[in-house]
Amino acid sequence: RLEYGVWEELPGGMAIKLKRAGHILGSAYVEVEAEGERVVFSGDLGAPHAPLLYAPQAPYRADRLVLESTYGDRLHEGRRERKRRLEETLARTLENGGTTIIPAFSLGRTQELLYELNGILERKRGKSALEEVDVIVDSPLASRFTQVYQDCDRYWDGEARRRLRHGDQPLVFENLMTVDSHKEHLWVVDYLQRRGRPAVVIAGSGMCTGGRVVNYLKGLLGDERTDVVFVGYQGKGTPGRAIQEKRQWVMLEGQRYPIRAQVQTLSGYSAHADQKNLVDFVRRMRKRPREVVLVHGEREAREALRKELLKLGVEARLA
Repeated sequence: RLEYGVWEELPGGMAIKLKRAGHILGSAYVEVEAEGERVVFSGDLGAPHAPLLYAPQAPYRADRLVLESTYGDRLHEGRRERKRRLEETLARTLENGGTTIIPAFSLGRTQELLYELNGILERKRGKSALEEVDVIVDSPLASRFTQVYQDCDRYWDGEARRRLRHGDQPLVFENLMTVDSHKEHLWVVDYLQRRGRPAVVIAGSGMCTGGRVVNYLKGLLGDERTDVVFVGYQGKGTPGRAIQEKRQWVMLEGQRYPIRAQVQTLSGYSAHADQKNLVDFVRRMRKRPREVVLVHGEREAREALRKELLKLGVEARLA
């Protein structure tokens, strides 16, 4: 097992060090030292102030840097703003008796959402009817990953561990339901369609390309009381992108479904750093790289980030 922040010698005179990337639990970026030169591979860098995780810290130096650029052309909302908007969505769900559908990846986003929802509901307990909103995690894989997060709480950030010390279980709360079997899943979809009980459903896949979220969308996307909330990147050509762009309809499993639901994007829950975070990663190095290669982003995002880095006096090229 490799620990964070410790140089490990490899055969051939090479050494590596892992640093916290803040992307998902256990993620790391890599510093490689060989023949006096240091190369840093960012991998996926997380956004600062993400729930549960420590923010990534820039390395002291890099001669060469391979840097991700997923959100190299945009800025995320701050944490306070995204929590406010999430709370507003919960209130609207309660008021109209509808369902909020949050397509989310099983690892990372689901756990961060549970953490934030728990915080909102705990703060409102006894003061608001918000506690009547059911929170449903319909993903066996997400449930297993949530247990892993709980088992690895030593890697949580300071805020989350303080909540633990004060007796709070940030990923477990009274009105949280988990759905395991496919039979249960179909029953819940049907129940929400018929009964109109206010609920928040977190289900995969994050881009709506498959998984259990598709059945919720098929059943509820045509209902004006439904909210669809995106908290992660939606790739071009995916059903998630079509819904996010509020088109008239979306193709799901070969059929057209009208989009009458309310649609919004909470960018602050992204697992990827935004443009400012990526520029700051380079800015905060005591010795900046002489070469930067931009990867893992659409061309527009890489080009926008290249121009921002140039303002720092750092030249970058697109891979």
